[in-house]
Amino acid sequence: MGNQPRVVVIGAGIVGCSLADELTERGWTDVTVLEQGPLFATGGSTSHAPGLVFQANPCRTMTRFAAYTAAKYRGLDLDGGWCFQSLGGLEVAGSAARWDEVERRHGWLTSWGVESHLIGPDECAELHPLVDPARILGGLHIPTDGLAKPVRAAEAQARRAMARGARFLPGQRVVSVERGGGRVTAVVTEQDRFPADVVISCVGMWGPRIGALVDLDVPLVPMAHQYAKTGPVAAIAGRNDERTEAGLPILRHQDGDLYFREHVDRIGIGYYGHHPLPIDAADIRAPGQTAEMPSIEPFTAADFQPGWEEAVSLLPALADTEVVEGINGLFSFTPDGMPLLGEHPDLRGFWLAEAVWITHSAGVARAMAQWLVDGQPAESLHSCDLNRFEPVQRSPEYVHARSCRSFVEVYDILHPLEPGQEPRPMRTSPFYERQQELGAEFLEAAGWERPHWYAANAGLPEVEEVPARGDWASRFWSPIAGAEALVTRKRVALFDMTPLKRLEVTGPGALEFLQWLTTNQLAKKPGSVTYTLSLDAAGGVRSDLTVARLSEQRFQVGANGNLDLAWMRRQLPDDGRVQVRDITGGTCCIGVWGPLARALVQPLTSTDFSHEGFGFFKNKRAFVGGVPVTAMRLSYVGELGWELYTDADQGRRLWDALWDAGQQHGIIAAGRSAFNSLRLEKGYRSWGADMTTEHDPFEAGVGFAVRMDKDFLGRDALQRREARRRLSPLLIKDRETVVMGSEPVHAGGAPVGYVTSAAYGYSIGESIAYAWLPSALAVPGNAVEIEYFGEKVPAVVAEEPLFDPEMKRLRS
Repeated sequence: MGNQPRVVVIGAGIVGCSLADELTERGWTDVTVLEQGPLFATGGSTSHAPGLVFQANPCRTMTRFAAYTAAKYRGLDLDGGWCFQSLGGLEVAGSAARWDEVERRHGWLTSWGVESHLIGPDECAELHPLVDPARILGGLHIPTDGLAKPVRAAEAQARRAMARGARFLPGQRVVSVERGGGRVTAVVTEQDRFPADVVISCVGMWGPRIGALVDLDVPLVPMAHQYAKTGPVAAIAGRNDERTEAGLPILRHQDGDLYFREHVDRIGIGYYGHHPLPIDAADIRAPGQTAEMPSIEPFTAADFQPGWEEAVSLLPALADTEVVEGINGLFSFTPDGMPLLGEHPDLRGFWLAEAVWITHSAGVARAMAQWLVDGQPAESLHSCDLNRFEPVQRSPEYVHARSCRSFVEVYDILHPLEPGQEPRPMRTSPFYERQQELGAEFLEAAGWERPHWYAANAGLPEVEEVPARGDWASRFWSPIAGAEALVTRKRVALFDMTPLKRLEVTGPGALEFLQWLTTNQLAKKPGSVTYTLSLDAAGGVRSDLTVARLSEQRFQVGANGNLDLAWMRRQLPDDGRVQVRDITGGTCCIGVWGPLARALVQPLTSTDFSHEGFGFFKNKRAFVGGVPVTAMRLSYVGELGWELYTDADQGRRLWDALWDAGQQHGIIAAGRSAFNSLRLEKGYRSWGADMTTEHDPFEAGVGFAVRMDKDFLGRDALQRREARRRLSPLLIKDRETVVMGSEPVHAGGAPVGYVTSAAYGYSIGESIAYAWLPSALAVPGNAVEIEYFGEKVPAVVAEEPLFDPEMKRLRS
């Protein structure tokens, strides 16, 4: 392709226009933007979007997208007309539960570097005089939030792109995408053919249609969302003219599923409280087929009535007017409410940037441009990556049900551990029925039912040793989990590790392939197990892996999810010397951990499981209780034990053999909640939470898994990086305070970092929070404060690991 690939962007909504601007700014000027409708009011979601830009989000990446969007659009104008006004955002709390949520949101913004302020009811009314202060407990004010003119912002960016050489063509409906040799080669419309090296679909609610042209299921559902305008409101008449248009902050009343913005002397009201109104992407009308734009459905007044009543209650001045116009506007929802960004897993050069709201549009475009031009974006996009979904999560039934749920939950107060709803169960391990018999409390991740604790353990005396915790941290938790952690340290426990992704890498080129993709030395004899990292070209941690060499040409890789599978398949050589296969569904795994693990397992096998005969980080084939297993001596809870892998059809037999033999040892089944506590006591990192591509191995504390004396992807960049921050353990002085993650950390009266993972350490009797801190502050003994529900909680930087620093238990 050379330095000037031929780029075709499908869709001239705000995402396509932003992307063309960002690409051409970086020197990719051979850009053609194809739009089926007119320019620039194309008839898609951009054309009717009310334009609110709110930055508060529990996801750091999404907040950074929004912050960049606000900053960029603030600097745009179109023929002297504004594209963005920094009116500020105001989120009001009408209940105690919402006030707690507002305090958490203030914490997120502080963690992610966005200014915000918690204010009282009267201050809210000063900012927005229509708000009745008697109806609220207070609010969150974000000064840099604001209001965009989406069509203007789109055109302003398109003009900049065109000045650099891009072209925008209206009336070009895409009918096919040509490909050859596993790559995209051209885009064909009803009128013309456009050769292409890179194609990016930015068509929003039409995404499934374009995906179908390249055999890609795009997991999004177009959903109607109600937006109405009142008649004139006397209280704001004369405040603004058509040029300035708005002066009041954009307002959200999430208890009522409502948001508000000014339209000169009228108020626009968005409402999420109605039932989901999905539509099939195939049924969306084309531009010109109706008097209304394709993204607008008829307003259903009955659905809006509860929202109107709540709006009048919060803004009493609305009682003197009425709804005079409204729409049911279509835009995209996904199963987890996040965008769909990335490259087609099976077609090189075909990319998506879909399900992107105005709030995040410029930020997404910048990240996509960085990804395409530079090879990787500055932000970690793992939570937005198209390939994050497992195959079972791409079924039409699942996508429809979960996307509708995403709509319902837009303004809900969601706990970070709150499991997905229907459809469940979808993925269960071979131990599922046994776990049900033990009263497992299941949460869900990646479609898997995962036990977090077991009611059968409620009678353990250790339950009484577990301290109480606050209301928020008590949700989706039980003191039983603490007892399970303590018993694991005392005796032995079974952990279901089946949901962890397992890949098989085989072939004569397997070792060379894995050596290049990972940082540690894998050229070891069969029977070895190695903890290693996979980096991107910039030296950031894209995953951590456990690689077991089972034979000369066969490796089993313990991975983090579907992104690892997609990444490895993308890197496969063309000569067929390496194969990568997902074996998760056909296999299962039990973690057998605790000081009595050997006493349990050894009588069940003729294979030597002694420390001398089966060393740490080794693997063996064996029969345990008559079941063929691959045993790996490693432990993410910091105790003696093994991971025992077998085929799924043998899983029940393996569980029963271990369970029956373990009765004399006081065996228990333990859940994910205990596991998380145990792994934090040992300082074991969780990729995606504790470290991402934004961090290098040395600052993340996993530099021991890097061998700079071998060649690997990201090595050159790693040599140039300087660690200016550290992932550090904090111990919280108040035993009842258990934080949940994403809270800001303060030192010297200023925010200096944020929490990644947290749990109570039952073995050490203290509350643990891992956090990113500047290197100068990441010194054991330093005092810091964690902001939790608006309060500053004292904590201290600790030495790691917090438990068994000499590693005697692991190597016993």
